[in-house]
Amino acid sequence: MAKILLIAPTCNGEDVGEAWVACQWTRRLAERHDVTLLTYSKRGAKPATEQLSGIRIVEWREPPLLGRAERLNSLMKPGYVPFYFRARRWIVQALESGDRFDLVHQPVPVAMRYPSPAARLGLPLVVGPLGGGLPTPPGFAAEEASNPWFMRLRGLDRLRLRWDPLLRATFMSADCVLGIATYVREQLAEIPLRRFEIMSETGLDFLPAPVDRSARAGPVKLLYVGRLVRTKGVRDVIRALGLVNDLPVELDIVGEGPERAECEKLISTLDLGQRVRLHGWRRKDELPEFYQQADVFVFPSYREPGGNVALEAMAFSLPLIVVDRGGPGSATSEQCAIKLSVTTPEVLAADVAKAIRKLVADPGLRQAMGAAAYAHVGETALWSAKLDRMDSIYADLISSAQSGGAD
Repeated sequence: MAKILLIAPTCNGEDVGEAWVACQWTRRLAERHDVTLLTYSKRGAKPATEQLSGIRIVEWREPPLLGRAERLNSLMKPGYVPFYFRARRWIVQALESGDRFDLVHQPVPVAMRYPSPAARLGLPLVVGPLGGGLPTPPGFAAEEASNPWFMRLRGLDRLRLRWDPLLRATFMSADCVLGIATYVREQLAEIPLRRFEIMSETGLDFLPAPVDRSARAGPVKLLYVGRLVRTKGVRDVIRALGLVNDLPVELDIVGEGPERAECEKLISTLDLGQRVRLHGWRRKDELPEFYQQADVFVFPSYREPGGNVALEAMAFSLPLIVVDRGGPGSATSEQCAIKLSVTTPEVLAADVAKAIRKLVADPGLRQAMGAAAYAHVGETALWSAKLDRMDSIYADLISSAQSGGAD
């Protein structure tokens, strides 16, 4: 058992996204190690101290007003600046007072734009899993013109990776950088890394029983789960459905976001009201029922950093239609997913429609791909296997540090 200092500026098992991811890392690592967590408590949310037990938690209240604009806060994380200085000051003071840690691990933020407060403090450092930074395909730029102004600030990420001394120092001094997929290594190609490993940002606690859909009759049910934002491709799925009006197929959309109005407009324009259902946001414990009832999971996100929903879909024996870019492309295999290239909205919708047509026409293929998905996720995404691998990485880094190999 190692003494791990875990840094996660957001950690909330009742939330979604990175807050939920951080809570999973904290909870699972604490099963094997002595964990100290440095985090923020979001105003109005249940503190980590009330959600996690058996863990030493240092929790500061997020400064007021910073969490008001959800999308801005999610993208830029203005609260990270005061968190960085608070956390770094705490670590320095803890070390000076005799606290001992074998290793520091910072699993979030996932985006590659945040320096770690533990960089160059003499402790072995693991950063990640990191993701993001994928540019928008040129053909989709026009349809993203209505995005809020601050979304364009993503364009500064590459410049910061080249010139920001704190950010570069984080990655150069990290003893191990974890990346969600191979594209992360490409994003960091100009920075010399000591060690790079590929690992998804989260995992599955267990696998439900495999689902046999071979005896099902009636329309083929497509399922999309995710935020309704342009980059996740829900608009393209709806357009694709309009191209297969001759097929017995229905679509369930689970999620909420600023694209909802556009989705509703498309559904009306294409006269798909009887075939598409918008279910809005649903709690995590409600999602298994949607996965169970579905026949195909469709998630053509063209700028998706991770692949968590793909893992969930595979755990329910679902064949997938995804874009071969970012997390979902890396999380799936050719045996369980139809992977699409991405150029323009029109081509993507046509390709999704072609994939739908192929799967609707061949129930045996759907069943075989679903079985392959179940096998694939069992081999690659269970937390037990992920933690075994992390234990090996930790042991290597701690041993190297003890033998004088760390800064």
